[in-house]
Parts: sequence; structure tokens; C-alpha cells
Amino acid sequence: MPDLDSLSILFIWTAIAIYAAAFVAYAFDLARRSEVHADARLVREREAVLVGAESSAVGTGGDAAASDAPASDAPAKPRYVMARIGTALTVLGFLFQLAATITRGIAAERVPWANLYEFAMTGTLLVVFVYLVVNTRVDLRFLGTFITGLVVVLMGAAAISFYVGVVPLMDPLKSVWLVIHVFVASLGTAFFALACALSVLQLMQSRRERRLAEALEKPGPRFLGTLPTADRLEGMAFRFAIVGFIFWTFTLIAGAIWAQDAWGRYWGFDVKETWTFIIWVLYAGYIHARATRGWRGNPSAWLSIVGFTAVIFNFTIVNVFFKGLHAYSGLS
Repeated sequence: MPDLDSLSILFIWTAIAIYAAAFVAYAFDLARRSEVHADARLVREREAVLVGAESSAVGTGGDAAASDAPASDAPAKPRYVMARIGTALTVLGFLFQLAATITRGIAAERVPWANLYEFAMTGTLLVVFVYLVVNTRVDLRFLGTFITGLVVVLMGAAAISFYVGVVPLMDPLKSVWLVIHVFVASLGTAFFALACALSVLQLMQSRRERRLAEALEKPGPRFLGTLPTADRLEGMAFRFAIVGFIFWTFTLIAGAIWAQDAWGRYWGFDVKETWTFIIWVLYAGYIHARATRGWRGNPSAWLSIVGFTAVIFNFTIVNVFFKGLHAYSGLS
């Protein structure tokens, strides 16, 4: 019988390679969007010239000439072939990563999120899952470079630096709350990741719109012309952040119940507990500030980005370098 953990490692590296290919495909898609935006602008300019010529010909027999004039080339609806390829590769990478997670769990005979390597495996799997599911309702393929790039970096770093072999669970982790607490926290992180990506694009789009209003020659990357407006991006980011915040709130509650069961107290200001609460406060502040008129726009986008930065800090730096009751990284 093959070593299931070795098979899991093979699957995870295959998934990383496929995600990297998807990242390249999505990057080509953004480049192609720039060309589509430029072509559409040229067509609009040509149509404006034709309309002007037709208007000047009215009353001089120009109506007949206009009727004989060839129709302007209307811009074809973009097909975004590279985005489709990127999404197909992302689905394939997700399936390999799912296989890696399942085989790791079977090898360990438990849920596969008991150390930092397994946290990374499961967490990034859920980020991709949420991205793919949301894409069935809303076209967010323009976020593909961010999502696949994030997964390649986090999962690649975990496979290289955080890998540990299958080991038994530590006593505090032998609880049903391990399944609930970590799974819900990972779901919340997935929605925060989407909100952060949208907030980054919101800042770029807001700058572009401002420079267009000022009639500047180079307002920004041309692919932004094919994306939703800054207000639309902000609204989507806000909705994803709210969903993530709900999951994160439940994470805090479940963690407190688990702490009472494991250590006999609901809260002890352990480093991990404190940072989880800090993240909750940051997103609570973001949601409250977004509901206040003065904090719409770029300030709210920066709060969303700072919040997700705190999530990544909690996942990496706190788990590796800070010692406490939650020191479950598995690293010696």
C-alpha cells in the first residue's frame, strides 16, 4: 500500500504547479483586457467621427449618403478566453489539492488541520473553493491573479518551510471543537481574502476614475476599463467582509467554548486569542466605518486591506514566532 502522506505531498505540489499555470493564464487575461479596452475606445472614437459627418450632411443629400454608409464596427463582446483557461486550471488545481487534503486526513486518521502545514492546506483550499463558488453567481475572474497567486505563495511556503510528518493530536486538540472552530475560521479567512482583493482593485479604480475626471493622459492600467466601477467594487468587498465577519464572530465564540472545555476558562489573553480579537475589532471597525458616510471610498478600502494583513500576520508570524497555549504549528 502506498504511503498516503507521500501521495498527499505529490498531490499538493501538483496543485501548486497547476495554480501557478492558472496565475499565468489570469495574468494574460488582464493583458488582453487592456487590449480590449483600447480597441473599444478606438471604436467609440470612430463612431463619434461618423456621427459628426452624418450630422453635417443633413439637408445636402447626406441622408441618402448616410444610409449607404457602412455601419461602424461595433465592439464584439469580450470572450476572455484566457480567463476561462485560468478558471479551468484553478478547478483542476482545487481537485488535486482536495485529494491532497483527503489523503493527508486518511493518513493521519483525523481532520487534516492540526498543525501549521495542515492549516495552510485546508485554509487555501477553502479560499479557492469560495472563489469558485462565488464565480458561479458573480463574474470575479478578474481576481484570479490575486487568488491563485496568494495560494501559490502560502501553500508553497507551507510545503517548503512548515511541513511536518503525520503526528498524533495534542491533548487539547482532541475535541469536536477542533473541527468547528478551525473550519469556520478558514471560511471567514476565505471571504476576507476576496474582500481584500476587491479593495486593492477599488483603490486602483478610484485613482483611475479621479485621473480621468482630471483629463490626464495616463489614468492607469487599461485593464481597469473592463472592471466594475470603484463604488461597485467597494460594495462587493463590503458584502464579502460582512460574511467573513459573521464567520469570524462565530470563531471567537467557538474558541471561547473550546478554551473553557480544554483549560477551564473562556478567555485568557493568550497571544493567539488576542490577535483573533484584534482581527475581529478591525473588521468591526471597517463595517461600522463603511456604514458612516465619511469613511466610504479609499479609507474603507484601506481598513479592509489592514484587516486581511492582520489575518495573514496571525496565520504566519503569530503561529511561528509567538509561544503560548495555541502553539500548534508543529515546528520544533
